[in-house]
Amino acid sequence: MTTHQNLSSPAAKPAVAQRPRKPLFTPARIGIYAFLISVSAFFLLPLYVMLITSLKTTDEVRQAMLFGWPAIPQFGNWVEAWSTACISIACEGIQGGFWNSVRIVVPATLISVLLGALNGYALSFWRNKWGDLLFGIILLGAFVPFQIMIFPLVTWFRMGGFYNTYWAIVLTHCIFGMPVLTILFRNYYVAVPQELFKAARIDGGGFWRIFFQLMLPMATPMLIVAVILQVTGIWNDFMFGLIFAGKDNYPMTVQLNNLVNTTLGERRYNIDMAATILTSLVPLAVYFFSGRWFVRGIAAGAVKG
Repeated sequence: MTTHQNLSSPAAKPAVAQRPRKPLFTPARIGIYAFLISVSAFFLLPLYVMLITSLKTTDEVRQAMLFGWPAIPQFGNWVEAWSTACISIACEGIQGGFWNSVRIVVPATLISVLLGALNGYALSFWRNKWGDLLFGIILLGAFVPFQIMIFPLVTWFRMGGFYNTYWAIVLTHCIFGMPVLTILFRNYYVAVPQELFKAARIDGGGFWRIFFQLMLPMATPMLIVAVILQVTGIWNDFMFGLIFAGKDNYPMTVQLNNLVNTTLGERRYNIDMAATILTSLVPLAVYFFSGRWFVRGIAAGAVKG
């Protein structure tokens, strides 16, 4: 009895070994932080120079103090770049290019993402040699340089009578976004259990009903990734907009190039930098507010694929 009490007493319990605390600063951790800070500074430094230059007066820009903060920030430079900056002989700023970019991005993103999801859905259940062959062709198309396709597209659009039109630039972005989007959705859908699809068929679901009510909602993480890729890619595009859009539909990037490279009057770098920041606001906003969703979608696709 005495032995039992001694064993059950708190003093008889073995002491739990505590793990030694890791030091707050180790050489490996310091090296990682130093590397991350250096990389961040490398990429943020140009943005900082653009920002402070856009807030300077013309005289302050001429002083060549690249990293110096302006004495009085000139937010009027942004207003001028948006509404009254002269591009060639027209002094309407880059606001027209902004709305052209919006008109191009919205339908091109919606159409390409929907078609990419539909193609990936069909290919994920077409598991035979012909399906694998078609998927290989689509995969090859994702790595073909788009420059070699420009001349054939120009020829086809001219033969169709809609070269240098609004629908030419929208269709171009849909065509070149299709291979990557199809691969993303196919790899996501291919891991869906076949039993789920068969159960939906037994319940009376057809091809389109299963796609819109079951498969498409299930692929929400990949939809977010596809939208982010298309919005940023189409908004930042310059070459396709210059070649296919036509003068009346030039996107914001083309308008920015025409503003910066104009040969009329003096070079106003503060206005140029303000216009550049205005042009990049949409991609920056997309990355800042949707970055975590992008990482989640990519991770989900990697696990499922």
